[in-house]
Amino acid sequence: MHLTIDGAVTDILPEPRFWERWQRPRSTSLVDLAALVDEIVRDERARGLLVTLRSYRGGMASATSLRAVLARLVDAGRELVVCLPLGADTKELYVASAATRLFVGAQAMVAPVGFAMSVSYVKRALEQVGVEPEVYARGKYKSAGEQLVRDSMSGAQREQLDAVLDAFYREVVAAVAKGRKLEPDRVRELMDGAPYRAEDAVALGLVDGTAYEDEIPALIAKSGTPPRGVEAARYLAAIRATHFCPVRARPCIGVVTVHGAIVSESTFGQTAATEERVIAAVRLARTDPRIRAVVLHVDSPGGSALASDRMHHEIERLAAEKPLVACFSDVAASGGYYVSACAHAIVAQPTTITGSIGVVAARVVIEPLLSKLGIVTTVLKRGAKADAFHVTRHSSEEERVAFERELDGMYRSFVSIVARGRKRSFDDIERIAQGRVWSGADGEREGLVDALGGFDVACARARTLAAKSMGPQKASRLEPRVVRGGRHAGPPLDPQAQLAREAAALAVRVSHELCLDESITLAFSSRARVLAWSREANALAR
Repeated sequence: MHLTIDGAVTDILPEPRFWERWQRPRSTSLVDLAALVDEIVRDERARGLLVTLRSYRGGMASATSLRAVLARLVDAGRELVVCLPLGADTKELYVASAATRLFVGAQAMVAPVGFAMSVSYVKRALEQVGVEPEVYARGKYKSAGEQLVRDSMSGAQREQLDAVLDAFYREVVAAVAKGRKLEPDRVRELMDGAPYRAEDAVALGLVDGTAYEDEIPALIAKSGTPPRGVEAARYLAAIRATHFCPVRARPCIGVVTVHGAIVSESTFGQTAATEERVIAAVRLARTDPRIRAVVLHVDSPGGSALASDRMHHEIERLAAEKPLVACFSDVAASGGYYVSACAHAIVAQPTTITGSIGVVAARVVIEPLLSKLGIVTTVLKRGAKADAFHVTRHSSEEERVAFERELDGMYRSFVSIVARGRKRSFDDIERIAQGRVWSGADGEREGLVDALGGFDVACARARTLAAKSMGPQKASRLEPRVVRGGRHAGPPLDPQAQLAREAAALAVRVSHELCLDESITLAFSSRARVLAWSREANALAR
């Protein structure tokens, strides 16, 4: 089988809309890749998988998940051949190191140089132009605004970033050492000496050989006969076409995505987790009787505290009715952790960035800049704080105290929500909060994460939880499906319509608990939906 990976990698993609079916896939789906791996392992004709990794765009946690899926093929005794026609950076070599044989383009470069994080401190630049920032933060490590008010990195920021870099570096060193059969110390030496031309990378053992893409079949041939190649997408489509397709949708695991910055509403062209769309998807997952468990897929650095709280409220309602597992991708920090705190289980990769339980706010004052430009501002007001936090003046001591009091309350609420969700004391969570960023591995050690792994681990945990209500056999057949929320997140305005949906959901749950046949379930659900429209049923339900 032959698969090309070029660009973004994500755990799961929503079913394409009609007009999207003929578009080029936006990214590689790990759910589809895992299904492909399973089929290759089952198919006796399949010798292995040839992956052409042209480029990888994503974080370390997604790279960890991608490598883990590919490694399953090797563990099952099949061949995994990876071709890097354009060379490789650190993450690409990390993924490719799972291969049984690894080739790189003849004139390409292999550059596993490691990881670097940089922060620019602009305090002096702002002073020169006459802009004076005010930063308010709760949490020793909540350092999002320190570059505005400092000339250099704080000790707390250095401590947490060093810990994240250590986690990334350890993971890459261990994986490359195992995959390329090298000692960890030797891998560190090779990374320090990178980059390398293709022929040097071969001599050093980082790759097995150089080749153009059309030369790969001959290089992996056995007995001089190149293997027959089949495009992975066509193979998987043909396999799925032979599967029985039910007339109506089966019970499933609903996947609600929180991707991007958390905002109340997005602007044009912005990729964000908007309050409206996330809440709509959560409500749909809660009321749809076919969705028996939910995976909350989070890839977000946080954002609006108000939007995060409103999302959390709806997600908490969902968790009260259905099994809920949070799956952290590359980043689930600050608001990204806030919305997930009520999940029955949290799963993350060792290289996920998570935590950052804290609050930060910042503003700028441009009064010195206006003075330089000769601009005079006159403010008329009614009310002592009517012009509070106006950009033309600094906050008064009274205003500053009032705002810090609000931040203290927000921070305490954040810690309390996490403590309630994790079933721990306030003081226990506050110790590991303080705005500190953790790797997934460190987060598991501190109790912020329940299990290490990717989307498959989260789905397995969701099936286990769902088995308590529908039985292990039926739960084992639950497959993940992305829940798309509409624009309008509000519940139906007609209370009888809302009751009808709840009655139908209850009917399906009861029928599954009684182990009724699927056809009886459908009839029972339809009957309940009809009855719920009557006043008598409405009053009875109350």
